[in-house]
Amino acid sequence: MKTQQPTDWLQAFTPLFKKYQGQKHPLQHKNKFQLVVMVIFSARDSDRNINALAPALFQQYPSMKVLATAQPEDLYPFIGKVTNYVNKAKWLTTLAKTVGDDKNIPTTLEGLTALPGIGRKSANVIISETGGAMEGVIVDLHVLRVAPRLGIAKGTNPEKIERQLMEKIPQKYWRQLGMSLTYLGREICRPTNPKCLECPMNPACEYYQNLK
Repeated sequence: MKTQQPTDWLQAFTPLFKKYQGQKHPLQHKNKFQLVVMVIFSARDSDRNINALAPALFQQYPSMKVLATAQPEDLYPFIGKVTNYVNKAKWLTTLAKTVGDDKNIPTTLEGLTALPGIGRKSANVIISETGGAMEGVIVDLHVLRVAPRLGIAKGTNPEKIERQLMEKIPQKYWRQLGMSLTYLGREICRPTNPKCLECPMNPACEYYQNLK
């Protein structure tokens, strides 16, 4: 028997926001250029893998200006272990030639998603990590799993999940919301054997309430 969910989701998220306050994205970047590159490479790959190979790549290509001189195949020795590396190399070198310089990297969702290899999720990550004005909520594979479990959203479509989150939580909290849900999915709300008893969201969680 399903229990009625709280109408004040912001209040329900307060313990989660406190737990992950100030948490940075797991991609270990030093500047916006590095973040853009690593976000593109991390699609359907692990952050751990990208963190391991990125330093050698950035030693060779430290900026958009330098990267713009590369051909896709020039990147293969550095990213050969990245999922879909052939297409990602093509997207990235095209992007570098389009942007030209680090200072020209877009700061808006529209500007970022117009670039090859960057969708809404990636754009939201870049804006979130660089302190820009959030226009959406990060919905990665973790958030896509966690949000429906909690009961704050329904379905499997990332953009529909994002819209439901944006409707229930005020914009000023969107950065915290995306990052907190991501870490909740990474550390506690795992695909199998979620650690429900440790979860700060269990008083409001539909999945947990239905287990009881």
